Amino acid sequence: QVQLVESGGGLVQAGGSLRLSCAASGRTSSNYIMGWFRQTPGKEREFVAGIIWSIGAIYYADSVKGRFTISRDNAKNTVYLQMNSLKPEDTAVYYCAAKLYDGEYYYRSSADFGSWGQGTQVTVSS
Repeated sequence: QVQLVESGGGLVQAGGSLRLSCAASGRTSSNYIMGWFRQTPGKEREFVAGIIWSIGAIYYADSVKGRFTISRDNAKNTVYLQMNSLKPEDTAVYYCAAKLYDGEYYYRSSADFGSWGQGTQVTVSS
């Protein structure tokens, strides 16, 4: 099992930027797909971006493509989500998640990911 801790959320004006971090500990020697999800009250958790740790393959939700960038730092066991050109509709609690890599990718359902962080609030004001 891998433990995940997010940081970097906050309040930003529309058009601004934030960078979220997700620090992994525990069984970090295993190969994972790392995902960022977000959730607003009354809605299901929504996929934002994913990265396969070992090979760096990346995929995004259409709603954030071109604005958000996912990356990882192997030495720090940390995954980042750089969010630019933020919009009020990006306001949500953002979660980091991990799934053991089984050779398939483009997993986008929260049900596929077994390890989760506690979440970090991102608020974008208009």
